[in-house]
Amino acid sequence: MCACKQFVERNITFPNPDSKVRSPYPTIFFRTGRRGDRYSVRFPLLSNGTPYEVLARKYRPQTFSELTGQEHVSRTLQNAIDSGRVAHAFLFSGARGVGKTSTARILAKTLNCEQGVTHEPCNVCPQCIEITKGTSTDVFEIDGASNNGVEDVRELRDSIKYLPSHSRYKIIIIDEVHMLSTNAFNALLKTLEEPPEHVKFIFATTEPHKLPITILSRCQRFDFKRVTLAKIIARLRDIAGKEGVSISDSALALIARKGDGSMRDSLTAFDQVLAFCGNSATDEDVVTLIGAVDRRLLAETSTAIFCADSQGVLECVKKVDGVGYNMRQFCQELVEHFRHLLVIRSVKKPEDILDLAEAELDELRRQAAPFSALDIQRRLTLLVKADSEMAHATFSRLILEMALLRAATLEPVIPINELLEKIKLLETGAVHTPSLPWEASRPPAVSAAEMRRPEPTPSVQPPHKVLPAQPAAAIVQKGSAHLSWERFVTFVLEKRPDIGSVLEHGSPLKLEPGCMEIGFPEASFFLTSAQDKDSLAEIQVLAKEFTGQETDIRVKSIAPETGVAPLSLVEKKKSDRGQRLEELKQEVAGHPVINEALRIFGGTITDIREV
Repeated sequence: MCACKQFVERNITFPNPDSKVRSPYPTIFFRTGRRGDRYSVRFPLLSNGTPYEVLARKYRPQTFSELTGQEHVSRTLQNAIDSGRVAHAFLFSGARGVGKTSTARILAKTLNCEQGVTHEPCNVCPQCIEITKGTSTDVFEIDGASNNGVEDVRELRDSIKYLPSHSRYKIIIIDEVHMLSTNAFNALLKTLEEPPEHVKFIFATTEPHKLPITILSRCQRFDFKRVTLAKIIARLRDIAGKEGVSISDSALALIARKGDGSMRDSLTAFDQVLAFCGNSATDEDVVTLIGAVDRRLLAETSTAIFCADSQGVLECVKKVDGVGYNMRQFCQELVEHFRHLLVIRSVKKPEDILDLAEAELDELRRQAAPFSALDIQRRLTLLVKADSEMAHATFSRLILEMALLRAATLEPVIPINELLEKIKLLETGAVHTPSLPWEASRPPAVSAAEMRRPEPTPSVQPPHKVLPAQPAAAIVQKGSAHLSWERFVTFVLEKRPDIGSVLEHGSPLKLEPGCMEIGFPEASFFLTSAQDKDSLAEIQVLAKEFTGQETDIRVKSIAPETGVAPLSLVEKKKSDRGQRLEELKQEVAGHPVINEALRIFGGTITDIREV
């Protein structure tokens, strides 16, 4: 600092046009008074003598209408300004380079513009010019990362008590506000909730989840979106026209994709391209400079995979290694490429889902047209698995080659829908296949008249179990009793499920008007439950409600091995289920279509279920 204060000589010299050495930089020479050392500093200037300004600063939005991709924020803030509903604290959150700080400056200009509080700043008055240059004494831009202590917040809190010097509002812009300490946030709470009328707070952050809920509840929050690829390309095309640069849309798409939704990152990459290529940038130069994977190489690799060209797949990997791409980065780009193909083959309007330029979308449509979504999905699964394996492997090229070879040599599969359709056609007889084993023994076709002819009554009765001789009246009474018993148990299950579940295991020994005799297996839980006094009383009440008269309930024990008592409802259901299962097994075993399906697929029947 001492040497800087003791300048005794300072000369600024520009390049001599007669000199043989034509340096594009002017030089500032100065001497110090202490030692007399001579120093020189060179500054790059343009041809008109002004320092070069990068594109991200030169084309920074100065009005709400110039904001790209944040129309929802612009419209809300403009409506709030027009209606006079401007809050005292705002929180702008979003990814890097999407316009948070630019929006904060535009809002500050609209509030302090000499032309009045309007929804667009004039950018010509001294207030707007000072805020644009960052020299306004009433607009404070603070970096939250370097001014994150409680003392910094206390100084800020003390300074905002005073009125602005020559503006309408004092505006505090804190960038990366999530970097403030806990004590700094606590010191800011009261002032943030009830600030003076001449103070506005604007916070910007990329990580809003790190802010205390007490801060979030005191701010109007605006979430900034990532700028879409199409809007970034349109903005770059506009800037290229103003700068007089010749560049293709595909090269602009590569630059925009490099930005990953950030307009500032895209402009920085574009600035780098212009520094390398000048006013004429080719696709090859852009690919080489920004290190992006060439889309043509991705298309060539996917074509070799779908054509089962193993030689071509390995040659593509060799090109990747020769160019110097990272193998995992190429695999991830290939995964994204196959995802685009899958979306195109899966939906009717892929442009609503994919963030791609129109030219790229048309090219991907041509690539995906010959293939089905299932083919693309199977290969995409292999690439995703390879990417996870490459994260922890040292021989990433080998893993990529193995994955691509597996993808290229996948056997074609028949969709299950087609197989089911063929089986349905075989079952209905719509497809005639002479090679089927049951074709030779197929019965002759039956006419409609024969189908309507009644079948003759068989003269021989089927064998049946011989029962003891009983009176006809007893048989009728027993059948009707069984049906009544089933209805009664259903009625009890609706009223008292606990008692009904016990009665399901009982056998109706006698069912007459005014008397009901129920048998349960001896020494069983159900017998004990039914003989309980409370249960008997409840069953008697339910029987009276069901029959409409007083009914005597008797519970007896029976020996199941005698086989004299009728089956209980549980036993009857079990018997009917077993009989139905046997019938299904016989039907399945003799079904020609099922037998042929087992022969074709080499399968076995493991389970039979009735649908």
